[in-house]
Amino acid sequence: MKERNIATCIILTIVTLGIYGIYWMVVLNDETKAAAKDTQFVTGGVAFLLTLVTCGIYGIYWCYKMAELSAKAQENAGVAVKDNKIVYLLLALFGLSIVVYALMQNDLNEIARKNGNVA
Repeated sequence: MKERNIATCIILTIVTLGIYGIYWMVVLNDETKAAAKDTQFVTGGVAFLLTLVTCGIYGIYWCYKMAELSAKAQENAGVAVKDNKIVYLLLALFGLSIVVYALMQNDLNEIARKNGNVA
């Protein structure tokens, strides 16, 4: 798991007109899934494709589901568990998925620092 600078990720997403955001979504999915030790949820690539095919509807569900995985990952890492399901869902519904990505990255950064897995 790699600690990422959230401001840099947001700037890269804006500068690349969302292309970096796609990469960021895939990486967030896969790293959170690995930290949660989950084998059931889809991979990042599949999550992106489902979001694309459903015109963003799956992306809203994805944000909600990622909050659950993030809480499980926090529990596994021994850090304070935050239940952000409603926050992520509301932000996604209002088209603020980039804020959800930033919050997810913050949680992953916290886990990486706790485990000493900072690359």
